[in-house]
Amino acid sequence: MNPLSVTNSISGQSWRWRSGVGPGDDLIAGLLLARGCRPEEIDAHRMPTLRGFMPDPSMFRDMDVAAMRLADAVERGEAVTVFGDYDVDGATSAALLIRLLRGLGLNPQAYIPDRLMEGYGPSGEALVKIAAGGASLIITVDCGAQAFEALASAREANVDVIVVDHHKCAAELPLALALVNPNRLDEGEGAAHGHLAAVGVAFLLGAALLRELRAREFFATRSQPRLVELLDLVALGTVADVAALTGLNRAFVTQGLKIMAAGRNVGLEALLAISRLKRAPQCSDLGFALGPRINAGGRVGKSDLGVRLLTTEDPAEAADIAAELDRLNEERRTIEASVQAEAEAIAVTKGNRAVAVIVGRGWHPGVIGIVAGRLKEKLGRPAIVIALDDTGAGKGSGRSISGVDLGAAILAAKEKGLLAAGGGHAMAAGLTVAEDRLDEFTEFMEERLAVDVARASGDRALLLDIVVSCGGVTPSLVEALEGAGPYGMGWPSPRVAAGPMRVIKSDIVGSGGHVRALMQGDDGRSLKVVAFRSADTALGQALLAAPRDRRLWLTGRAKIDDWGSRPAAELHVDDAAWCD
Repeated sequence: MNPLSVTNSISGQSWRWRSGVGPGDDLIAGLLLARGCRPEEIDAHRMPTLRGFMPDPSMFRDMDVAAMRLADAVERGEAVTVFGDYDVDGATSAALLIRLLRGLGLNPQAYIPDRLMEGYGPSGEALVKIAAGGASLIITVDCGAQAFEALASAREANVDVIVVDHHKCAAELPLALALVNPNRLDEGEGAAHGHLAAVGVAFLLGAALLRELRAREFFATRSQPRLVELLDLVALGTVADVAALTGLNRAFVTQGLKIMAAGRNVGLEALLAISRLKRAPQCSDLGFALGPRINAGGRVGKSDLGVRLLTTEDPAEAADIAAELDRLNEERRTIEASVQAEAEAIAVTKGNRAVAVIVGRGWHPGVIGIVAGRLKEKLGRPAIVIALDDTGAGKGSGRSISGVDLGAAILAAKEKGLLAAGGGHAMAAGLTVAEDRLDEFTEFMEERLAVDVARASGDRALLLDIVVSCGGVTPSLVEALEGAGPYGMGWPSPRVAAGPMRVIKSDIVGSGGHVRALMQGDDGRSLKVVAFRSADTALGQALLAAPRDRRLWLTGRAKIDDWGSRPAAELHVDDAAWCD
């Protein structure tokens, strides 16, 4: 069987080579070309650096205005408050600016709204309260692009507000002193960086601020903070917010992981320890180990725990906060599992609509984003999960698939009057909706996105990067594949096809219904494989019930299993195809 032309896979998807890769190509060059890298850019992408990707911050609208106002605040020793969202991107954005401003002699305060009591983004009440407490400048991070009423209240209270955001903007902008956002509709060259997370935009603001202060000779008598030492925060926020790992984001994550490995942030060190990561952190650790724990504070605990952890200089305090976040993350898992089961049961009754809008009463709003992401993966189409409270108000969170701009659709629904609030970016969005508008909203999303979803779902082929024998999945192969990383949204990790092989033994492990199997190839070599959350799927059942004499090909991601005494390679399987 030729794995390059599989049409009888268990998932029903065909397998083919990813465009740009061929069996004779240099492996890393082929992987880079297949992900959109031009031939002349290969060297820069092999080792992404800030020098190679950093733009002039002044290209962004309002950046210079924001930098000059911040420089004024530094020179005058003003009281500054950083208002952040309660997720990882908001926490890292706030922590970055707080740590930078501390290094410049200020004592900035953090304000993170409570998810349940205050909801998303700045409110007029909160901004006026901050101003009444003495702050003359407020910087909102990862929020504010849609905060029209709140920013109008802040202006009436005579407090300046700088908005640092990356969410979709409307044609009309709120009344801010400066609104720095590459996704402004009137953005020029900066629009090319619309894939940045808010923490990336905050880093660029930090660079603009330091340049402005150098021009004012502020550092003639004092040392300049090293902005690059905050790249660990940029890497964490970028990966956890599922920002596309293309362009500048590749440099942020590559260099940020190096800073994180050096252990300069005591909060991150404590989080790595509580996550039981004893090796140098990898890109996947940011999304699956560190990010969820910081998010747990905003989801089911105290919303400011993440910022406190990332800004403390006290190892004992860091250890205590990390332990609390770890406990809250376990609590979050339990709540999530319950909501997930109910949401999946409801999804079955909804039919094969383009957008799955799933509504439940009494669901914890702190986990609906995670559940939406799980549903999106399982259904292969955008999913929006809405939690209704006793008053009939619904808080919703949505996740999308590549090629379908969910944030723009949510913004359009808000402008049509179907939502009380809403916004986001292409892959994720949040909303507030009244119960009596749910049917209208559902139909609007269906009409708005049906064509886009059909187009995005039309080609369901799994794109292969390399085909090897069973024994070819080795630690050295995994190490070689990492040469074209970091991998993530928009820059997919290499998909390996391995085989032919047969199942020697298999079982179900973990509470999530993961299927683990030991395989043996025609080359006589064995390989451990794992198919996550697959026990009730055709793939899982194939691994569990495969006859010993029937061979198959498997495709998935080659990873290192470092739990044993010696690291070994394993395959995280996403599809299989019988050889006959």
